[in-house]
This record gives sequence, C-alpha cells and structure tokens, in this order.
Amino acid sequence: MIYGYAVCLVVVITFLISITAMVYSLMDLTDPLNAHRTYGKDAPSLASYENYKVDIIKSLDPSYDINLDDATLKSMYEAAKDDAIAKVNHDSYRSIIVNGLVLIICLVLFLTHWLWMRKLSNKTD
Repeated sequence: MIYGYAVCLVVVITFLISITAMVYSLMDLTDPLNAHRTYGKDAPSLASYENYKVDIIKSLDPSYDINLDDATLKSMYEAAKDDAIAKVNHDSYRSIIVNGLVLIICLVLFLTHWLWMRKLSNKTD
C-alpha cells in the first residue's frame, strides 16, 4: 500500500509542476516579446525600433566604418522581432503539448493507483 500511495503523491507533485509550466507557456503566448528571453544579455532590445537602433549603433565597431540606413535597420529589427516571436511561440506550444501529455499520464496513473489502493483497503477491513 505504501507503494500505491507514494505513486499518488509523486503524481500529484508532477501534476502541479506541469500545470505551472503550462500557465507560464500560455502567458508567454499572450506577449511573446516580453516572454523570458534566452538570447543573452548582449542581444539588442526588441522593445521598440528606437531601442533596437540604439543597441545596434552602440554595438558597431567604429573601425569598420559601417553606416546603416534607417530602411536597413528597420528590416533588421522586423526580422529579429519576427524570429523572437517565432521562437517563443514554438517553445510555448512545445511546452504545452509535452506538459499536456504529462498531465494525462498523471491522471491515468493517479486514478489507477488510487482505485487500486481503495480496493486493497476495502479488502483488509
């Protein structure tokens, strides 16, 4: 009986962790640009075009004498923004699917073990 109840306890903990991860993923889908970013702290800001432009200009090496016009910078910003949104969407959907499957497995495991434990406890009474 200890085994059955231990499985139920582990399943409940796993269920809570998976629910939390799904909530974070759903929140990331609602605002992908403000989702937890993993590009690194040196990546240019995508909060606005002006922030992106300042970050790119600061990162340019003056010895190369590169002059980027606004049209080029704007297209670079749009491409970087679209890429960031696509990455967050992909990661969020993957997390939702994986955690959804884990939740289904948790429910099956919990129900089978809980019902099994109830049958065992009824037989011992």
